[in-house]
Amino acid sequence: KQDNMGQILDLILEKKVTSDTQLTAALEFVKANPVNPDQSRLEEACGVGVVITAEQIKTAVAAKVEANLAQIKTQRYRYNTGPMMGQIKKDLKWADGSLIKTEIDSTIAGILGARTEADNKPIEKVKQKQPKQKPDEKKTAVAVAEEEPQEISFAGFHKVGENYTTEGYVITPHTMRLLKEHLERTNGTVMTRFPPEPNGILHIGHAKAININFGFAKAFGGKCYLRYDDTNPEKEEEKFFTSILEMVRWLGYEPFKITHSSDRFQELFDFAVQMIKSGHAYVCHQTADELKGFDVKPSPWRDRPIEESLSLFDDMKHGKIDEGAATLRMKCVLEEGKVDPVAYRIKFVAHHRTGNDWCIYPTYDYTHCICDSLEDISHSLCTKEFQTRRSSYYWLCNILEIYCPVQWEYGRLNIGYNIMSKRKIAKLIAEGLVADYDDPRLFTLTALRRRGFPPQAINTFVKKCGLTGAQTQLDPEMLEACVRDELNVTAERVMAVLDPLEVEVVGSEEALPCTVTVPNIPGQDEGPTHSVSLNKSFFIDNSDFRESADKDYRRLALNQTVGLKHVGLVATVADVERGSAGTVTKVKVKLTKLAAGNKPKAFIQWVCDGVAAEVRDYSRLFFHKCPEDPEQVPGGFLSDVNPDSLKVYDALVEARLAGSTVYTSYQFERIGFYTVDQDTTGSRLVFNNTVSLREDSGKK
Repeated sequence: KQDNMGQILDLILEKKVTSDTQLTAALEFVKANPVNPDQSRLEEACGVGVVITAEQIKTAVAAKVEANLAQIKTQRYRYNTGPMMGQIKKDLKWADGSLIKTEIDSTIAGILGARTEADNKPIEKVKQKQPKQKPDEKKTAVAVAEEEPQEISFAGFHKVGENYTTEGYVITPHTMRLLKEHLERTNGTVMTRFPPEPNGILHIGHAKAININFGFAKAFGGKCYLRYDDTNPEKEEEKFFTSILEMVRWLGYEPFKITHSSDRFQELFDFAVQMIKSGHAYVCHQTADELKGFDVKPSPWRDRPIEESLSLFDDMKHGKIDEGAATLRMKCVLEEGKVDPVAYRIKFVAHHRTGNDWCIYPTYDYTHCICDSLEDISHSLCTKEFQTRRSSYYWLCNILEIYCPVQWEYGRLNIGYNIMSKRKIAKLIAEGLVADYDDPRLFTLTALRRRGFPPQAINTFVKKCGLTGAQTQLDPEMLEACVRDELNVTAERVMAVLDPLEVEVVGSEEALPCTVTVPNIPGQDEGPTHSVSLNKSFFIDNSDFRESADKDYRRLALNQTVGLKHVGLVATVADVERGSAGTVTKVKVKLTKLAAGNKPKAFIQWVCDGVAAEVRDYSRLFFHKCPEDPEQVPGGFLSDVNPDSLKVYDALVEARLAGSTVYTSYQFERIGFYTVDQDTTGSRLVFNNTVSLREDSGKK
């Protein structure tokens, strides 16, 4: 690149490049032809030798002024000459812009004459009144929800095949040939990959990675691989492979191909041998403890003979060296200062796919860039912590003389009041603080699905977060708001009481039982409906009754009426029955028809002839936003667990919910959104609280 700049500098010194336009064109040519650009083509590209005379400029300006004369005379000196200048520059590419501007100004002045006082007056801006929106023009919640959520902005990424235009990308004598071959193989298609390690359950941060990798490919008509980075056989389990694919599909994406890093074990080994032969890798005997951290002593084996490293690497492959007694290291330095990262280590562990074929396994640092290259990935999108490995990524592809993708980094997504670490979640499970990886209090994707978070809401949340390089730790309320917006227009309304209190009707103006038809979702007038029936015995929630009402309490009390939702009846307490402890066990009421003179302060839900259900309510798992921060939680994250994060109710719900399928979501009126849990059986309904409703000032 320095030689290329020298060519441009020579053109400037020789006064062959004399304008900003020529200089810009020269730089663009060198950028597109970074390796040994042809001198004659460079000069042609930046207009060397092309002379635009003053007469040519005068003729071009006269023609454009004549074509716009009527508008110029009307607008006078307020006429915008910018578009005219742009058109002339397009026709006379190498003309001096200042000369064009001077000619335009003088030509127009010759036609209009001197500026008048009116020409110099500022234009008065007239504010246009916006027409008032009619009630029927307002968007309903349904219409808003059906609008396509804004997509993630992917501005600033390089075009396929133009990897060399990216800042920091390393160009070698082989680069342009390899890029040309890459374009021929892919036909210019955007290729991305989502490369999870199959040693744990995906979490909300992975939802961002899935949306970015699959979303980027989708936005540009490309393809996205699901590649399992299965290079650590000790921690990989089949359930993780299954769960990862299940979650990708749950979020609405389908991989172009499903691949495994282990598919490439032989190729990866062959490349390692090539590295040793070229002097870029060596076998080292420093222990794992000696290699920890950044202040690592230089390896005494770094300069050992190539043949010796080849022989030892072959011994490693055939199990002749003990585990931990040797590694293969690459001769490079990471941005963070780590010297000679490990490429291969010995593990006498069977692999889930290759069995006992191998006892040496490649590291992620070594594997992922080679697999990216072999899969012709155009944009290698990864989280910010891999920025320190970008130079080694390029170095490895280049010393192997294989196609080199571009690595782009984005900020991780973290949610407060929770943890994402697989190891720490496993500790929570071992301590009995959560049930499993899909415990609804966690932010793994399986847990969020179980809790009832719709995949559309998770995708919307990720899109709202956008594609940034900043690390983000967001409050769960932002995600919950997206969930609430989605369920508000999709979840059927039902009535439920979490803490049932029996009510007996001792008098009613309305004949009982009475039945009314209710829309499944308010506002969807032409949508499906259901019926609710009220008879002389029903249940309300214990929290909706007090013996005495103060000024802020709006529901049923001995001295206060309340309305019953949907049926248009108002309940007045006639008497109560008490248990042995003196607490109210039954309320006896009289019902009157709702009228202008007896409008109550509030309306409450009720359940008649309902079915029993176990309802699980959840709150934050941790007290602090950053439970792993030793300054906030000096006792460690286990000490910060909220012991009351799960509450279980023996509730009653409408009878029509019997037989509901797992993951079906409902809105329990006045309470919140709930989802049928996988523990549900034919004889036992179980619901998980998904999110609360928005704060309701009427529920007091």
